[in-house]
Amino acid sequence: MKKLILLVFFIGLISCGSDDDENQFLPNVAVNVQINLNLPQYHDLLVGGGSAYANGGIKGIIIYNTGTSYVAFDRACPHLTLQACAQMTVESIFMVCPCDSARFQIIDGAPENGDIRQAARFYNVTKSGNTLFIRS
Repeated sequence: MKKLILLVFFIGLISCGSDDDENQFLPNVAVNVQINLNLPQYHDLLVGGGSAYANGGIKGIIIYNTGTSYVAFDRACPHLTLQACAQMTVESIFMVCPCDSARFQIIDGAPENGDIRQAARFYNVTKSGNTLFIRS
């Protein structure tokens, strides 16, 4: 019985993975970006609910101040091939893909539409002083 339980647990661990790991449209890229919050283009990031764009990633990076921390996502629409229109913009609390108006939560990158399986590509953000470090 113990062996059966261990086997089921092991199979469950192996099968776990995020939808982003299975993304057939977005290539894996290394990201190592520093954002100086003192610069004027990042002024909106100083308040909760503020967002900004930065270079890096596949199609650029969206950075958002949640009020207690920062999150960052690639601007590439995660459910589409890398076409010209597939660069998301911020609209209120959503990232929106202009190709088809698909919306993704800006807090966690989750798609609003249940038919879309891929979440927005997430990047790790750490803050030291007035500098954000964004890494894949």
